[in-house]
Amino acid sequence: MINDPLERLRAAVRRTQETYRTSTGLGHEDADDDIGTIGTDGAIGFDPFPLLEALHRHGVRAVVIGQVAGIMHGSEELTGDLDLLWDGNPANAPALAKAFASAGGPLTEPESFLRPKVPFTVRGAGGDCCTPALPWGDLHVPGFLDRALTATGRDGLQVHYACLDDLILMRRALGRPKDLRRAAELERLR
Repeated sequence: MINDPLERLRAAVRRTQETYRTSTGLGHEDADDDIGTIGTDGAIGFDPFPLLEALHRHGVRAVVIGQVAGIMHGSEELTGDLDLLWDGNPANAPALAKAFASAGGPLTEPESFLRPKVPFTVRGAGGDCCTPALPWGDLHVPGFLDRALTATGRDGLQVHYACLDDLILMRRALGRPKDLRRAAELERLR
């Protein structure tokens, strides 16, 4: 098993790109609750690194959540989307908008990111950019931002991602078949 979280993610991106894929006509919102976004067109050419690099370059502290974070912890399941969590502070929205614009996203206005959940598509990836204002049930999501881990690549790239315990809590709270399966896998990785 690869020990470095960013190298795990790079290996998963390669595996996703090497998998023979034909267009399904399914988008991010059409993902099956059991298979996940790996069964959608978002998996074709999936590469979250251009956006992750843009976030780093623009000084944005967005935390990777969802299956990309799971992969960074060692999950073997592939994904076709990138989900992010940021603090939702309007003062940080301009840098977020610049990062998304530089990654080829159509959302360039800071106000676009002030909603609790913003679906996005950029070069190589799509997903959701969320804030703690999204209804998360009983989860205390601001704490997830505080407890996030940081992976630093050889090139200096820093990627913030949800800690294992918080990711498991999120998975259990969502309760879909894929989330429960992935939570059980993450618990075995502890």
